[in-house]
Amino acid sequence: MKFSLFVLVSCLACQTAGFAETAHAPAKPAEEPGKVVASGTVPDEAARAAILTRLRELYGAQNVVDRLEVGGVVPPPNWSENMVKILTPNLKQVHKGQLQVNGTQIAIKGQVGNEALRQQVVSTLATSLNTTYSIDNGLVAAGGEAQSLLDKTLSNRVVEFESGSATLTPAGRTILDEMAAVIRQIGNPKIQLIGHTDNLGNRQGNVMLSLARADTVRQYLAEKGVPADSLSAVGAGPDQPVAPNDTVEGRAKNRRIEFRLAGQ
Repeated sequence: MKFSLFVLVSCLACQTAGFAETAHAPAKPAEEPGKVVASGTVPDEAARAAILTRLRELYGAQNVVDRLEVGGVVPPPNWSENMVKILTPNLKQVHKGQLQVNGTQIAIKGQVGNEALRQQVVSTLATSLNTTYSIDNGLVAAGGEAQSLLDKTLSNRVVEFESGSATLTPAGRTILDEMAAVIRQIGNPKIQLIGHTDNLGNRQGNVMLSLARADTVRQYLAEKGVPADSLSAVGAGPDQPVAPNDTVEGRAKNRRIEFRLAGQ
């Protein structure tokens, strides 16, 4: 049985269309600028109270409009607890956004102030939920068309390396060829290349590996004509996951290179 949670975020607060059993997408609620509108169907009064209490804590009671209905749906295990977990303060930073939950699949869209916040919002969602949930990150960082073009070109793909090393795979080089072309297209701006790993093994070793991989990417892009002095390499290790680390798929998503425009 599916549920949908919508969060529509204005510049002042968020408008939340809540939880509904769906065989198709539920209708979008009427917007109330500056208000948090919670609507849909929840399984019981306890779930309704928990969700509304959390929203009021985040946005203030005067900013929350309750349109939730109770009954007639059977939730997945621990559904109410998980829905409260995803209502984090970071969501207040998402503007003109939408958060949709269908069963254990979460899709988030909207605008955030910078690329660091884009990563942080999704990382917070990933670490607060168990491995049965998956997250589709559709957030867009502000900062003009350049960052959006970088994000679109990478398109949630991962620059691959050989296991446990900083040696690029053929697939990884192919992605970097595309990224080099786009970086030259947007005028060779200053870009921070941030390496990330999963959490397997020694943390310090992972930090060093992530830095080595970011530096490999820097050198490769320089060989493709991107000015080396416009690129910097950083190793974040396992500290900023975008997916749970207790599945093979989640760890693969966390082993990534992030391309961030300077100042984003």
